[in-house]
Amino acid sequence: MPVGLFRVCLLVITAIVNHPLFFPKENGTVPEHAEEIIQKMKEREQSLRLEQLRLEQEIADQEATQKALEKAAVVVEETKEEKVRWDMWTALSMVIFLLIELWRQDFQEGNWQDIGGEEDDMAVLGKAFKGVAFPDKAVLGSFYEKRILGTTGDMARMREMVEGFADDLLEALRSVCNRDADMEVEDCMGVGSMYENWRVRKPFVCDLIVPFAPPEPYCFRCQTWCSGDSFPPDEQGYGTIKVCRADEDVTGCICDKTKLGEDMLCLLHSQVSSTRPSSEMEDLLCFKNTQYLDADQVMKWFQIAVTKAWNRISHKYEFDLSFSLLDSPGALKIKFKSGKSIAFNLTPVVQYENSDVYFISHFPRSSLAADIPSSTHWFLTFAVYERRFIQLVSKTLPANACHVSCLQILSFLHGKQCSLTGPSGLTNYHLKTVLLHLLQARPSQDWAPEKLEARLQDMLKFLEKCLHEKKLYHFFIGNGNVPAELSFPIIFQRAEPLNLFRPFVLRRDIYRKMVDTFHEMLRNMSALINEYTVHTPLAHTNGIRKEPL
Repeated sequence: MPVGLFRVCLLVITAIVNHPLFFPKENGTVPEHAEEIIQKMKEREQSLRLEQLRLEQEIADQEATQKALEKAAVVVEETKEEKVRWDMWTALSMVIFLLIELWRQDFQEGNWQDIGGEEDDMAVLGKAFKGVAFPDKAVLGSFYEKRILGTTGDMARMREMVEGFADDLLEALRSVCNRDADMEVEDCMGVGSMYENWRVRKPFVCDLIVPFAPPEPYCFRCQTWCSGDSFPPDEQGYGTIKVCRADEDVTGCICDKTKLGEDMLCLLHSQVSSTRPSSEMEDLLCFKNTQYLDADQVMKWFQIAVTKAWNRISHKYEFDLSFSLLDSPGALKIKFKSGKSIAFNLTPVVQYENSDVYFISHFPRSSLAADIPSSTHWFLTFAVYERRFIQLVSKTLPANACHVSCLQILSFLHGKQCSLTGPSGLTNYHLKTVLLHLLQARPSQDWAPEKLEARLQDMLKFLEKCLHEKKLYHFFIGNGNVPAELSFPIIFQRAEPLNLFRPFVLRRDIYRKMVDTFHEMLRNMSALINEYTVHTPLAHTNGIRKEPL
């Protein structure tokens, strides 16, 4: 019964729920509160669209930022790659430069001063020699006999007289000096044009160098610009001289670098020898508060010593001796009662180790003294080796060779031109350096006497080329082809070549004056030679006689 009743109730409820009057399927009306729901849904839709637009804008901005970052990264990467390529090219350029520099040094060992061929010379010298009337062989021979040989005949007697007097003066100097405190003076040596037989300009002046050494127990320790220590470019060719005790360690003891305690004593150096009063070093002609030899103090000491020596022996001679030039402390002049005079230079020098290279305190009749960095810097002179080289080469040349004649003629023309237009930076030492280079470059048969004209033109062409390039190397420094017979120090052969024209690169006014003087000399050459050549002699035109070396 209950089950049946439950089924009847369920059927009635189902019929009521499915009746169309209660829940119509079509054309039904919307409830009143549904409009609010629809309005809210539209507002929600609108807000969602706005949010979507905002998100899309943010995504677009992020994508643009990402693209900008990627582009910047690409630019940075390209810059890095370009920098790497640039660094690679820079490194490659440096390697090429080093290879060229090594090749240049190797090339300089074989031919370090470029002599150049005739075609190269004419290409460079076309303008300089254009319109220049060069004297022929006969005119040059006549000029040499009349002007050169006629004025150099008494040089040998003058050299002999000056050397004898200088030996006597130095002997007296040794006697007046204190052997325990003063410098020890050695015998003098003749150098320069008077002893190489090519001086032509009067007055004739003999150049003598006097080596000296410190008293015991001191010694000189020389240091040059090519000895390994760094020297500025303007100090190339110079060196310093340190005054040391002979028992000092050359490499330096540790006691000089470390402060020893009061209870410690160096077994090599005593306390007495390690401390040197400044007055003691000044007595050794050193610069103030240093151990380096002072050139000014050396010349002052030498002048005083020469004056004392002359006062001791003046009674033996019938002439007077005086210092002729204030700016050249070693310039002396002998004055005879007849009014004649003889000038000579006596210059103290310091020997470099056991060679014939010397540190010279100053150059007589030279402007180089004004360019010395300080009085503790000494210039090196190779005058003894230059004289020996000329003597050695002369033995291999034909009889009456024209090498000395070329230098004499060129020196005369240059001196004559300087007397007309004033002095220039070009000196006789530059002319001699040109000759030394050509003597080494040309075979012996090219210096026969009949080839005077050709060799003189070679010297002028080579000098013009050096002036054009502003480069004239010192003959010995950096020259690996120096004859072994000279026993020349290897340290100077391996050094960097020294350009004698380097000062003129920075001083353009002097360089311009030097070039103008040279070109003016070329234009006036024929006139200067013809001035001393009245006629051409019949004899001695094919060969030139000269005083043997």
